[in-house]
Amino acid sequence: MKLKYLLIILISITSLTFVGCSDDSGPTGIVTKPEDPDDNTDPDIDFTIPSYPDDYSAIASWNNRDEWNLANVHDPSVAYYNGYYYMYATDASYGNAHEGHGHFQGKRSTDLVNWEWVGGPFYDAPEWVADSLNSIRSRMGLDAIAEDNIQYGYWAPVVRRVNVGGQEILRMYYSVVIFNYIESGKTNSAENFDGSWTERAFIGMCESTDPAGAVWEDKGFVTTSSSDRGLDYSRSSLSDWSGYFYYNAIDPTYIVAPDGNHYLIHGSWHSGFALLQVDATTGKPINPLGNPWADSASELAERYGVRIGTRTAGSRWQGSEAPEVIYKDGYYYLFMAYDGLDVPYNTRVVRSENIEGPYYDITGRNFTDGQGDSYPIVTHPYKFSEGYGWVGIAHCCIFQKENTDEWFYMSQGRLPKNVGGNAYSNAIMMGHVRRIVWCPASVNEPNNLWPIALPERYAGVPEEYGAITEDELVGTWEHINLSYHYAQQDGATGLTLKSDGTMTGALTGNWSYDESNKQLTLGNVIVCVEREVDWEASPRAVTLVYAGTEKNLDATYWGKKTE
Repeated sequence: MKLKYLLIILISITSLTFVGCSDDSGPTGIVTKPEDPDDNTDPDIDFTIPSYPDDYSAIASWNNRDEWNLANVHDPSVAYYNGYYYMYATDASYGNAHEGHGHFQGKRSTDLVNWEWVGGPFYDAPEWVADSLNSIRSRMGLDAIAEDNIQYGYWAPVVRRVNVGGQEILRMYYSVVIFNYIESGKTNSAENFDGSWTERAFIGMCESTDPAGAVWEDKGFVTTSSSDRGLDYSRSSLSDWSGYFYYNAIDPTYIVAPDGNHYLIHGSWHSGFALLQVDATTGKPINPLGNPWADSASELAERYGVRIGTRTAGSRWQGSEAPEVIYKDGYYYLFMAYDGLDVPYNTRVVRSENIEGPYYDITGRNFTDGQGDSYPIVTHPYKFSEGYGWVGIAHCCIFQKENTDEWFYMSQGRLPKNVGGNAYSNAIMMGHVRRIVWCPASVNEPNNLWPIALPERYAGVPEEYGAITEDELVGTWEHINLSYHYAQQDGATGLTLKSDGTMTGALTGNWSYDESNKQLTLGNVIVCVEREVDWEASPRAVTLVYAGTEKNLDATYWGKKTE
């Protein structure tokens, strides 16, 4: 599905004429830079609120890349190295501004708010990709595909800081996708359809001790898409989505477990997510992979990795991708993206006490066995009353702020379709950095904490604003019941928290506040309260926001104070 949607979007914007707002003006509802920059500066605290516009179409060209900040971000991954947070992302941009300028270009930041462009690891497909592809094709009894005829795509890198032999390096795993048909080797098009599936994807690896200088050493092949159907790569029609490959070798994530073992987890749609142990020093699989096909899933798993999760058991097109795994307080948390990437993309999370699973959602559903949709919802398309809101918010990275216990969620957010008369506005992808709050699963389980992203993006609001008091919560809010509505934005409804501890509007009943834990109880749902910036206001301003869930809610509460 990612392939289908990404190709449509990129092809459709190749000849795009840039439209939209400049730095000082924009369509109604798009927050733009105030005429007086001091309008975004708190008079009592040394803090300037970000003023860059969300519609960056006016500066989307390659020559303006130094002005992008978080513009043109898709499937990001972040790692801290030598004083900077380095971010690398999928090879996609509004108007195809990236074309001819390398793959996986990055950005770096010291504060997670202001980002500058940096170069990526390579400009052409590594030679090992064509060599590996044609070596596999030869073993399958197929003719080689001439390197000039191979149709490549570059997706979803993951970057981590690791220690190898006493030296800290950045290690990146990246995906290279081949779009040619298996049977004939012809490029992917309806006219060339030959009754077979398209070719495989590869995951490679590279390392750097100088990411600022874009100096990377490629280490080559790690793994590839693999099948449990032997050599039967036939496809009945272009509408057949049953899938030849069991594991799709894209969307890698990488984790060093507390016991020191290193693991690569990957997968997109098809049959689910594979867990593959890799060597700490080389970053390559600890056991030989052998041919990327087998006669059964169990035989395949012995070599290409254990399946640790799937959205729907038995489905080869199960609508989840982009696993991201972290470890915290005794649990492995597995974040994942649901559905197509253009509008419906949303994020879920499950957890396990063991890296191999089983992974359970907040309700006890077993994601490893594919027992249905998982909750809680971490992000989902949404819209407050002002602005156009955001869609396509998923394929996240999760990372910890250096030397703190603060966790962050980062993904792209897309503008909805046809914003401000721009037919291509859904291809505008702004990088979203959001703080994660860890909230109780229910009022009776104060220590059963689950991660939820805040509804407003991170702006680095300083601690000088002080503790959040109960009196500050009294007033008018916008409340979003963030629930699963395919390809639809969840909208906001007014909510009033009264000084007598009651509430009216979107929610009714009683509310209370635990200042020491910054937990606001709304009826029977506990949400976590933080200070962030109201990005939809004009000018933008510091406000209060909340996020939280309840294990039987099948939804998330998002809110911001607007009074």
